[in-house]
Amino acid sequence: MSDKWFEDINVGDTIVSPGKTLTEAEIINWAFQFDPQPFHMDKVAAEEHMYGGLIASGWMLGTYSFRLFLLANPWAADASLGSPGIDELRWIRPVRPGDTIHVEVTITDCRLSASKPDRGVIGMDWRLIDQNGETAMTMRSIQLLRRRP
Repeated sequence: MSDKWFEDINVGDTIVSPGKTLTEAEIINWAFQFDPQPFHMDKVAAEEHMYGGLIASGWMLGTYSFRLFLLANPWAADASLGSPGIDELRWIRPVRPGDTIHVEVTITDCRLSASKPDRGVIGMDWRLIDQNGETAMTMRSIQLLRRRP
């Protein structure tokens, strides 16, 4: 695990995750549980849809993005206090079975909390990128981090 706390995070820092290749089975299974639209879970129906084949749910991409980000060990295990939310979530291009994705997260803001001196607030711009260097998803988020104990 990283040993970074709020004080160690700077505007302009970029965290790059490892990659993950999505399988057809993962996309279908995830969709079956959480986003059961035909173009996410039915190969035949998906081929007739405007996307021309199976694509991963955007919500799946969001959850996988967060997992990949955490695999990059961006901060100490006890540093995270969670997030109050995300902004400007955009699904830009489809991700298909066999695509390999990773995330690049850039720190856009770092400030101490005005009301709680034990923590800071950071802003983050996220890009989910495929194996061709194409951006498939973007979002902005806010993260609460503890200051060094």
